[in-house]
Amino acid sequence: MRRFLLIAGLFALAIGLLWIGQGTGTFPWPRSSFMIAQLQWAGYGAAMAGFGLVLIWQATT
Repeated sequence: MRRFLLIAGLFALAIGLLWIGQGTGTFPWPRSSFMIAQLQWAGYGAAMAGFGLVLIWQATT
């Protein structure tokens, strides 16, 4: 179970960071993405990254 939580947490953290980068416009990839420079996606990314950190913390305790 710990391995699953760790992998899921790392995946959620990576996706969250990607969404933050796209939402703020600092990582405009792919160019045709509807998420580029849309700040609401930066907020969603922060929530996803936070969720990933919680999963990682649960896996390590």
